[in-house]
Amino acid sequence: MHPPPGCPGDQAGNPSYILHTSAAPRAESWELGTGDMNKIFPQVEANGKAAARTNVLPGEEGCGPFCCSRRGTCLSASLLLLLATLAALIALIAIFGSPPRTSAAQACVTVTNRTGFLCRDRRSCISASGVCDGVRTCPHGEDEDEDLCRDVPKSLPQFLVAHCGDPASWIYSDQRCDGTNNCGDCSDELIPVTVCPPCGPGWWRCTSTVFKYCGCIPRSLCRDRVQHCSDWSDEYSCPGP
Repeated sequence: MHPPPGCPGDQAGNPSYILHTSAAPRAESWELGTGDMNKIFPQVEANGKAAARTNVLPGEEGCGPFCCSRRGTCLSASLLLLLATLAALIALIAIFGSPPRTSAAQACVTVTNRTGFLCRDRRSCISASGVCDGVRTCPHGEDEDEDLCRDVPKSLPQFLVAHCGDPASWIYSDQRCDGTNNCGDCSDELIPVTVCPPCGPGWWRCTSTVFKYCGCIPRSLCRDRVQHCSDWSDEYSCPGP
C-alpha cells in the first residue's frame, strides 16, 4: 500500500502516516513507521464486529466529557454550576436585599408566676416589662436588640403585649392583673376587658378610691385611718396586714 499523496514524512524523507478504518471486521489498519511497515490487525469485539479506534488529539488524553481545549485546560461542569449558582444568589441579594432576621424570642414564666422573656442562654427569664426598657438585663443584652425594639409595640412578640380598653393604649403582659391601674382606666384589672383572679393574700377586695388601684388594695393600707375603699371597708372590715 502506498501512502496517500500529501501526507507529511519524517526528517529522513520516509513517509509516516496512520490509516484507521472500522468499516467491517475484515478491514485492516496499516501503520508505516520510519522506514518500515507493520501490519496491525483491528481489535474485534465479542459480537464479531470490529472496534473503531478513536483519534485522540495531543493534550486531550484522560479528559472527561467536559474537556475544553487542546492545551489540557479543562473546567468541570460542577464548578461551572457552582459559579452560576453563586452569581444568581448575589444577584438576588442585590435586588431583594438580605433576608430579615427573625426574632428567636420565647416566652417563659418568672419566679413570680408572671409572663417573662427567655434570654438567649435559655436559663435567664426576665419580666416582660424588662424588655426594651433601656436596660440590658439578659446576660448578652438581647432584650434591648435593635430589631426587637425598633418599633415598640409592633416589633415586640405578641406574648409580651397586652391591650387596654383604649385600642391606642397597651401595657406589658406581666402588668396585667397585678393589682395596679397600668392602663389608666383599670381595663387591665377589671372585666369586660380583662378577667383577673380574685385578690391575692396580700390584697383587700374593694372599689378603690385611689387612682393607682382598681378592684383591690394592698392590705398594708388597711387600718391606717385613710380611706382607700369607697365603702370604708379598708378601715372597718379589713383585718390589716
